[in-house]
Amino acid sequence: MTTVLIADDQPLQRFGFRMLLESQDDITVLGEASNGSEAIRMTAELHPDVVLMDIRMPGLDGIEATRRIVATGGRTRVLILTTFDLDEYAHAGLRAGASGFLIKDAQPEELLSGVRSVATGDAVVAPSLTRRLLDAYAHHLPAATVTDLPDPRLATLTEREREILTVIGKGWTNTEIATRLHLAESTVKTHVGRILAKTGSRDRIQAVILAYDTRLVEPS
Repeated sequence: MTTVLIADDQPLQRFGFRMLLESQDDITVLGEASNGSEAIRMTAELHPDVVLMDIRMPGLDGIEATRRIVATGGRTRVLILTTFDLDEYAHAGLRAGASGFLIKDAQPEELLSGVRSVATGDAVVAPSLTRRLLDAYAHHLPAATVTDLPDPRLATLTEREREILTVIGKGWTNTEIATRLHLAESTVKTHVGRILAKTGSRDRIQAVILAYDTRLVEPS
């Protein structure tokens, strides 16, 4: 059972999300928050698997709420809701520790799939949007210099793991990695698990950020 906390300042939006999520046998909604401060408090009390987090809310916004929830080190993951016109804000969610992004007008099945994916840390949500956000994020990185030292987070990776981290950063799914690199999908999953463990990445999207941080992947 995947447990969810909905954080959105629009009552009708929360109602719609709740109705959709609770129509599923494997998802239950633990509560609703109308702003970032409530989301933080309720997450501490209820320990949901996923917080469905709006970006723009009165008082404490969704980005700062995400940052504080992730900073506790708990198991809760955050799925940020965004719209195309909020790209300039959403890239900040990467640094805040969000585990995924979803467009607010996504199809119902996309929302359900996104919640399940984030709960398991198994995939980057909404790849096309995530790529846009990552590119926006990457342009905020400082310019590389010849004196830059190798990033210690990459030091323990094998050559194959480094290769897989690179293509994770490019948005490839496990199936695409398996097909293009001629590996069994189970082998890819093992590699991904080791990459996350060795680099201290919370989940797959944090591994994508690492690929950008270390310039294994360059913005398009």
